[in-house]
Amino acid sequence: MNYILFDGTVRNALLPFTYTRPVADIRIGILTIREKWEKQLGFTTSTITEDYLEEKYPMVEMEQNILINASFLPTKALIEKVKNLKANQAIFKNDEVIAFFTSENQEVVNLDSYEQEEFNFDLLQIKNSWDIFSLNDQAISDDFELLTQGRKSQPIPEGVKYLNKENIFIEEGAEILFSVLNASSGPIYIGKNALVMEGSLIRGPFAMGNDSVVKMGSKVYGATTLGPKCTIGGEVKNVVLFGNSSKGHEGYLGNSVIGEWCNIGADTNNSNLKNNYAEVRLWNYESEKFDKTGLQFCGLMMGDHSKSAINTMFNTGTVIGVSSNIYGSNFPRNFIPSFSWGGAAGFTTYQISKANETANLVLKRKNELFDEKEQRILEHVFEITKKYRNF
Repeated sequence: MNYILFDGTVRNALLPFTYTRPVADIRIGILTIREKWEKQLGFTTSTITEDYLEEKYPMVEMEQNILINASFLPTKALIEKVKNLKANQAIFKNDEVIAFFTSENQEVVNLDSYEQEEFNFDLLQIKNSWDIFSLNDQAISDDFELLTQGRKSQPIPEGVKYLNKENIFIEEGAEILFSVLNASSGPIYIGKNALVMEGSLIRGPFAMGNDSVVKMGSKVYGATTLGPKCTIGGEVKNVVLFGNSSKGHEGYLGNSVIGEWCNIGADTNNSNLKNNYAEVRLWNYESEKFDKTGLQFCGLMMGDHSKSAINTMFNTGTVIGVSSNIYGSNFPRNFIPSFSWGGAAGFTTYQISKANETANLVLKRKNELFDEKEQRILEHVFEITKKYRNF
């Protein structure tokens, strides 16, 4: 069977992260949503997404296909239902489609004419950008079970203090030096060739991707995820870094989501709680205003390729688009559009030629290629976000 993940109705609610990727490639827990589906289905997937992303994330259609709403995270029960779908059948959850069967010759899909089955078990669904960190606790636990079941962890190194050993899994090649691992409140997963430097204090749930680094003396609270090739230092709490991003120095980051190829400068701090303890409002790309989140704790949402300079301060509920550079004293505003350059004193446009030049250098540092496909994506995002840059 051919499985295709589609963005669904939530794509715009997940901006700025979906400017540069399909919903399926958002990381939550240990794995991306796509990796979760592929691991449990036993098949690779392709994607239906925005036209400008199709070159990098193409769709593969075959004679028989099952389309899956990528905002839903798979469970064993859901996988079984999806695998058993037949022609003219669909699975729904609270009036929203989860998956449905199509054929290559099917020109129009009318789900009203389908045999509809309601999925009555609990599911995690990523509907808003803040769900990525607020649901990360359960997502780490689910992925930990999926990845470690029937496998044996590498031994915990001598000199490492730990609690709840059975809830700690260390992959081959990982190195942990004279640190504390407390898995009593959630699992701890250390990926291949990862490095935890001396004096680090880590409280689960915590997930660390391949080749990532926790620097000396770091204080890490759950539920935190480092994607592959990430670096963290200082104090971190309930943060998801998608991959290839760094917060390598002192400073606090909490209840936040950081995209790929980002860098948080030394002594950058974010607020995740308002002084009056009020509900946090966050910039909404759909309504184009600040909307309620229902959360008391909400920090920083930073899109791919964005960066902050040393001593940057971010207010509670700050949204930063793609490829922005923030610097200077005092708090910048709570919504910083894509390709912005500046800070509290004001912004100018970060020109696309300069942004591409920087992206090329950043990827080269990690032996990755900033190719023409990546360049065209950034150029398209530059154009479609112009309306927000009223500098």
